[in-house]
Amino acid sequence: MNKIRAAITAVGSFVPEKVLTNADLEKMVDTTDEWIKTRTGISERRVLGKEPTSFLAINAAKNLIERYKVKPEEIDLIIVATVTPDMFFPSTNCIVAEKIGAVNAWGFDLIAACSGFIFALATGTQFIESGKHKKVLVIGSDKMTSITDYKDRNSCILFGDAGACVLLEPSENPQYGIMDSILHVDGRGSKYLYMLGGGSLNPPTYETVDKGMHYIYQDGQVVFKEAVKGMADVSIEIMKKNNLKSEDISYLVPHQANMRILTACASRMGLPQEKVMVNIHKYGNTTAATIPLCLSEYHAEGKIKKGDYLVLSSFGAGYTWGSVLVKWAY
Repeated sequence: MNKIRAAITAVGSFVPEKVLTNADLEKMVDTTDEWIKTRTGISERRVLGKEPTSFLAINAAKNLIERYKVKPEEIDLIIVATVTPDMFFPSTNCIVAEKIGAVNAWGFDLIAACSGFIFALATGTQFIESGKHKKVLVIGSDKMTSITDYKDRNSCILFGDAGACVLLEPSENPQYGIMDSILHVDGRGSKYLYMLGGGSLNPPTYETVDKGMHYIYQDGQVVFKEAVKGMADVSIEIMKKNNLKSEDISYLVPHQANMRILTACASRMGLPQEKVMVNIHKYGNTTAATIPLCLSEYHAEGKIKKGDYLVLSSFGAGYTWGSVLVKWAY
């Protein structure tokens, strides 16, 4: 019996109109455009207004549906990767399903921080490979500005808001699609990247708000070193496991956390910079949205071709990290 393989058959994305530039940040905290660009590679990022994360996810999904003439009622499953859900419950996927007319879909939210999309993609793949579902919508969506402290000069320069998604369907040719995935977690990293407030450990109180416990915190130097090693190692591992060399890879699609991380990761993999998908300069770190946003933009620009090998790689809070090997199917 031939293996059913999941393939990405459609992509979509949405970013807010409002732009927050480095010049804007210079007026808010003690920083400069040159310092931000040198340290992160970021020039600007997008900021959503009062709307919630679901607004980003819904519009990304609608973009996909309209571009590829997908019938919402045929979608079986919706997985929303996010660390900024509208609320704890109902889950964001319920709101998305209702707003896009996916009346026959079930779904859930998945929290894995910056690795959320990678984990969600691997999870959605299982439902296609099992034969259980035919159309799985995988969304990465985060309103990171809602948990960013704009008094913290080290973290506020990094984050932006966006939503992006892919549709998974059974591949018409088993030689194309999601070929493999390798995923990891290590809870020992939890003390270096976290948000303390809001959950059952520290429920919201005046004290937690006064202490800034509802903002993201990270030890930048520690996370930087671990991210470079984690993303590069797992990307090399998935290439070796599938008998691929650097020259076989069309693109590394890395989580857009920091330009220096992307450059170091590519170098360790033996990839030239032109084989690295990059849009961090325009959007900053949009957490679960970065990888599908790259896929959507690069495909729209005609840069991804059928048969291209893509290595998707991420590293985030948890720690969580992983890689997915894709052979582009259309």
